[in-house]
Amino acid sequence: MATPNLAGKSAIVTGGASGIGLALVQSFASYGCNVAILDIVPESAANVQSILSSLQTQYPSLTFIYRKCDVSSFEEQAAAFKTFYKKAGSIDIVCANAGIVEAGRFLEVEDEGESPRKPNLKTLDVDLNGPLYSIKLAVHYMRKNNSKEKGLIVCTSSDAGIYPFPMAPLYATAKHALVGAVRSFAMPLEKEGIRINALCPNCIETGLADDKLFSIMKLTPMTTLLNAVKDFCLDTTLTGVTAEISGDKAHHRKHPPFVDEITKENLEMFIKLGHA
Repeated sequence: MATPNLAGKSAIVTGGASGIGLALVQSFASYGCNVAILDIVPESAANVQSILSSLQTQYPSLTFIYRKCDVSSFEEQAAAFKTFYKKAGSIDIVCANAGIVEAGRFLEVEDEGESPRKPNLKTLDVDLNGPLYSIKLAVHYMRKNNSKEKGLIVCTSSDAGIYPFPMAPLYATAKHALVGAVRSFAMPLEKEGIRINALCPNCIETGLADDKLFSIMKLTPMTTLLNAVKDFCLDTTLTGVTAEISGDKAHHRKHPPFVDEITKENLEMFIKLGHA
């Protein structure tokens, strides 16, 4: 596979200080991108300083910035996007990657006779609202780009966004919703020259996972995910794609088949009338 030439382009990666996010940052830097890393980790953290120093040494002609950012806050994301846009001059690629595991227990057993406590929806705030904020901001800045291909948005969902995941139902809810968002935003954004795709990785080899749990699981190499993103960069026909990342392949998942002609015709009519 060819290597994308993204010299002069600028990318934002949320959750970019570790795991999949850091791998994406390093990959975009190797393609010639200026990169902004948004993460909840404090800017003073040793690993953050090490990452920035390493990137700047390896790619001295590129611009790298780091902003501490809670993606569940629209205001924090908006401020970070604005800062990077002023510094880089454009925002061409946005990876809405930041996420957390299940927070709280939605179906916890509570004392009999007491009113149920309000559930903890932090998982949805970070894993769904956060990417939606990233999409909103990405589109705003990509519309300013003076080119036919205005930008690429990549959302990190999960294979839990395709299959049932009873061990973390709110996480699965957010990831399913993110797949639906990508499939639904693709058509209107394509008319503006903006593409949007989703990654649905299996358990990825990041080096961050709990050794006891992941030692008994089959892990997917990070290279499989990075190759899928590379494909998104190279093939400008790819939009609305849900790429399931497992083993050594990225499988492009289409939406479920229409249950009947009535459903197909009605949905197509809504699209034709501009209601979708």
